[in-house]
Amino acid sequence: MVYRRLAASAGIGCVVFLTAFLLTVPSYKAADTLPRELTDDAYWKMVSDFSEQSGSFRFEYMSNELQFQYVIPRLKENRKPGGVYLGVGPEQNFTYIAAIQPKIAFIFDIRRQNTIEHLIYKALFEMSSDRTEFLSRLFSRRPPQGLTEKSTARQLFQAFRAVPADADLYRENLQVVKDRLMKQHRFPFSQADQESIDFIYRIFFDTGSVFGYSASVFGGFGGTYADLMTATDQQGQARSYLASEENFQVVRELERKNLIIPIVGDFAGPKALRNVARYIKEHGGFVTAFYTSNVEQYLFQQGDDWRHFLINVSAFPMDPLSTFIRSSHFAYGDAIPARQFNRGRFIQLLSPMAEVVKAFNSGQLTSYEDLIRMSK
Repeated sequence: MVYRRLAASAGIGCVVFLTAFLLTVPSYKAADTLPRELTDDAYWKMVSDFSEQSGSFRFEYMSNELQFQYVIPRLKENRKPGGVYLGVGPEQNFTYIAAIQPKIAFIFDIRRQNTIEHLIYKALFEMSSDRTEFLSRLFSRRPPQGLTEKSTARQLFQAFRAVPADADLYRENLQVVKDRLMKQHRFPFSQADQESIDFIYRIFFDTGSVFGYSASVFGGFGGTYADLMTATDQQGQARSYLASEENFQVVRELERKNLIIPIVGDFAGPKALRNVARYIKEHGGFVTAFYTSNVEQYLFQQGDDWRHFLINVSAFPMDPLSTFIRSSHFAYGDAIPARQFNRGRFIQLLSPMAEVVKAFNSGQLTSYEDLIRMSK
């Protein structure tokens, strides 16, 4: 994941002013009234009203973090399902959502294309009863014979890799996706949004399961879609959202209920994160996990953007287990087993959100290195 904020940062005086009011960790005292389901109108109102103006940067259509499952066992320790998941980027969020099982999820990204990709996924999840049907629709390949609910992700992708792309199925699926979103849900897409649907869905069709980071056929350093979905944690347990029918259905059910909400938002911006924080507080909820990929690395390279981001984070209600999930090229001490450095480009790290906010408030967090030193 790469990120760049294009909008100008507010002045340091604004930072100081906001800090005086926002830099406390909110508690969650109200009764939890997070919705069990959202109407289409309520869902689209959040997608629209919570979002900021789209930024411009090279768009990654999938993750390039092969070790993204390594932190899941620790992430799940002592954590019951519920709460709110926050994330950034495309499909890697589904795996964390399947593991954490939140009541509702918000996915931020500065690029409008990410929202459009998530809406394509939403339609595909809703229309697909199982993983085989989902992959058939995602890549526009006819379902292979012999796959069952018990098939592993590796078996699924091996079977689909042998199936040729089907142009007729692609055209049919593309229209069905648009109809699902625009006619059934009545989401008011612009012409540019519709063209983005065409473009993104075509990439999945053209590349299939060898689809890679930034739509490189060979996946670059991050591997292919199949590599990501068949990866495991450090104990060899497969935990991707396509690793089991159970994981898939967790995500599908949230999509069917309009509870995975993509937002166009700048981590350091004045609107998106704050709107979501306000919504969570109003409904007595709290953040269980916030997946930031390596966005923070770029925020620390862009003036005061990191300060604005941490001020925004301070507005979210948390509990003692609220956790950042971040990606880094390096780590300190014995926090990460050496084997993680031997595969792929990124290491996944965890850190308590409240501790990060506390360190920021006290002036002990002033650099990206400080942030990584707090991560394990």
